[in-house]
Amino acid sequence: MTLGTIIGLVVAGVLIFMIVNIYNSLVRLQNQFKNAFAQIDVQLKRRYDLVPNLVETAKGYLKHERETLEAVIQARTGAITAEKKAASDPTDAKAIKDLAKADSQLSGSLGRLLAVFEQYPDLKANENMRQLMEELSSTENRISFARQHYNDSVMTYNTTREVFPNVIFAGSFGFQPAELFEVESAEERKNIQVSFS
Repeated sequence: MTLGTIIGLVVAGVLIFMIVNIYNSLVRLQNQFKNAFAQIDVQLKRRYDLVPNLVETAKGYLKHERETLEAVIQARTGAITAEKKAASDPTDAKAIKDLAKADSQLSGSLGRLLAVFEQYPDLKANENMRQLMEELSSTENRISFARQHYNDSVMTYNTTREVFPNVIFAGSFGFQPAELFEVESAEERKNIQVSFS
């Protein structure tokens, strides 16, 4: 073997090692953000399960607030549909964006429902309603933490994907940018306030 052949083999070996390392790190980071999305998914499903109980408990008290109750149910249905699509492929940026929008609409309608609750002291005093409100508050906190973890994972993945030399290979390996789970308007950014006073 000549010196040129040895150098060529060493360069080829280093290049292959580098490409394999890039591929493996992108796979690892993509799996991390998929897992982080699964944690959001669990909490969203928990919230979606609470909504019908809230509405059912409130129905007897809120006879004149039918429109508000129907808006919550509609928003929940839209959020569940978007959640199923996003859960089937967390790498689908459009599905994640649609889920964030649907979830924001649900948060907004829940916020309006909770504002209506404030006008009904008997409803606020209802033990079942108090328990549901505590569960909703806890769930909202869990969703917030899960979103933060997901967004951190997506940021790490996207950054690793976009740095040189990874950017050269990421697209050809099929690693597309991931979408952050964020709300679009300032109104939607407001957290649902649950009050027992």
